[in-house]
Amino acid sequence: MSLAVFDMGGSSIKYGIWEQQAIHQTGSFPTPDTFEQLLTQLKQVITHSKNQITGVAFSAPGAVNVKKRKIEGISAIPYIHNRPIYDELEDYLGLPVTIENDANCAGICEMRLGAGKHVENAVFVVIGTGVGGAIFINNHLYKGAHLFGGEIGLLHNTNGKTLSYNGTAVNAAKRFSQQYGKKVTGAKLFEQKDAGDKRATQAIETMYDHLADSLYNIQVSLDPEMIILGGGISARHELAKELQTRLHLLLTKEGIPEILPEVKTCDYQNNANLIGAALNFESIQKSR
Repeated sequence: MSLAVFDMGGSSIKYGIWEQQAIHQTGSFPTPDTFEQLLTQLKQVITHSKNQITGVAFSAPGAVNVKKRKIEGISAIPYIHNRPIYDELEDYLGLPVTIENDANCAGICEMRLGAGKHVENAVFVVIGTGVGGAIFINNHLYKGAHLFGGEIGLLHNTNGKTLSYNGTAVNAAKRFSQQYGKKVTGAKLFEQKDAGDKRATQAIETMYDHLADSLYNIQVSLDPEMIILGGGISARHELAKELQTRLHLLLTKEGIPEILPEVKTCDYQNNANLIGAALNFESIQKSR
């Protein structure tokens, strides 16, 4: 079985071919302006594949309602929401289609093949332009009553702002730029920190503190064995140690250091969404 796999993002659509439990022929194209243009691009990727494609798996933003066969909520790709997207894709592509939320797909990949493959209960935290996540209980993805399970970016920190506002390098860099009148990116902010800049160091330390604050709330609410960190920032080698150290201090302050989870960065990085989408397709097909 060969699957065409797509990861839909606001600026680009990544794709690959899933065959023999591995992703091949990866590439990307700019996110089209309309749904009709998207359909055309998807068909071109599938048509030009060297493989006999038997299904199409999608990783997408938003609240994916599998029962209603549509994507609810909002995202940077407005035209994919609140339409009969499953039916439209299957009719146009002539193939069975599965769709799952992008953070959930990344979590599925890491729980099945990556950092969380030896645990049953874990929370996957994606730190990008915002913060998303996925919850796994007894090795099952927990979506919640309103499909909002794992939307940890909406957690509020002690300053009254959300974690998506407080806990990303992108937003930390924006605040730094506004405060000091010098435009920097998240990557540049880390470069300045690594070079010993005290102001940049303070900005990153504050971001880490906010992340740890939310991880504390996750831990005392769900008590997972592991917290897995994903997103571009997960490439920072010190990230897991910094957050685990801060989380340990918060738990110790309350007299419960023994419930400290293992904090790890993800194994599959940029391909996690694609692989997770393919694994989700396989699981759904097996259950039918």
